[in-house]
Amino acid sequence: MRTILIIGAGPAGMMAAITARRNGAEVILIERNARVGKKILSTGNGRCNFTNIAQEPIFYHSDEELFPWQVIEQFDVQKTIRFFSELGIYSRSRGGYMYPYSDQASAILDVLRHELTRLNIQVKSEGIIQEVGRQNDQFFVKTLSARYQGDRLIIATGSKAAPKTGSDGSGYQYAEQFGHSIIPVVPALVQLRCAEKEYAQLAGIRVQGKVSLYADGDFQAADSGEIQLTNYGISGIPVFQVSRFAAKAIKADKSVSAVLDFMPDFSAQNFRSFLENRIKNNGDKAVDNFFTGLFHKKLIQVLLKKSGIVPQKIAEELLENELQTLCSNIKHYQTEIIAANSFDQAQVCAGGVNAAELNPQTLESSVLPGLHFAGEVIDVDGICGGYNLQWAWSSGYTAGKGAAL
Repeated sequence: MRTILIIGAGPAGMMAAITARRNGAEVILIERNARVGKKILSTGNGRCNFTNIAQEPIFYHSDEELFPWQVIEQFDVQKTIRFFSELGIYSRSRGGYMYPYSDQASAILDVLRHELTRLNIQVKSEGIIQEVGRQNDQFFVKTLSARYQGDRLIIATGSKAAPKTGSDGSGYQYAEQFGHSIIPVVPALVQLRCAEKEYAQLAGIRVQGKVSLYADGDFQAADSGEIQLTNYGISGIPVFQVSRFAAKAIKADKSVSAVLDFMPDFSAQNFRSFLENRIKNNGDKAVDNFFTGLFHKKLIQVLLKKSGIVPQKIAEELLENELQTLCSNIKHYQTEIIAANSFDQAQVCAGGVNAAELNPQTLESSVLPGLHFAGEVIDVDGICGGYNLQWAWSSGYTAGKGAAL
């Protein structure tokens, strides 16, 4: 019987262990934390959005564009829902976002832990690793307290994101040790820091809008939804969705900017017409009151200052160029992005083990036979909405099965 060592008992590692064991292998699962699956408890604001009904290749990013979907297809969303249903999770959909019916992330973790126990998988917690290697056609993992040996090794150590959950980036070092190349790793699904000082005045404001990201003037990505303005820049799901592109561009020493559209339901021309009609009905108001009901008062003040318009000016007295400048700043609010927030704040990372060096059917290394990878350690990151957990389940299943058979 084949023995498989797995480093990392996060979502991907646990799925790999369960799959490998179900396919007849002996499994030793090594986890540095005192308990497995710590990161699961913080997903979905503690409710665990464990997958999403809507699945398309464009929801997953990698330098190898086709690679993520080749893995996802092997263990898709329907198989994921069925897998957890068989473990006892009755799920509910919120617009396609799937949660356990209890809205408790701990439920997902509990059924996975129970399955590890039921299958007699050896879980070695508090396994602080000192050395990983290969000797006499066998892989070994040496911890502070023991030395484990196996026929196959799966590295599922996670990325550098949320290091308080145990993700320290060690998997990249192990991969390089075995001869793999690493795509530069940057924070993703994270807030962005901006150069302008007015954000201190805008902190705490939430506004519906669109974020368009540019690097050296070239369009990179865009997303719409609720934008959160912070004392240092921008946040919210639309910002998270484009943040990987910003972080990668900054890493490449490119100039990064974002354009915020605070009225995304209107074209520029239609919004101009909207304002002109509003002036007909409310033109006797000072401009700082003229926008009441459209924008937060603090945002109105910043927009007026940026447009060079005094707040006390009567709306119907706005000059043609003033109205045009105001429309432009509302529809095309330009801001300079100077940094992504750190790995501490990031939900995931972009970059990792070069997917070109892995077989997407088994996630086995093309550099060293018998070595497999799963989860965030690979250069794959998904958008918000359960996609990174779907990647964990799919890649864990693929690596576990590939290593066992």
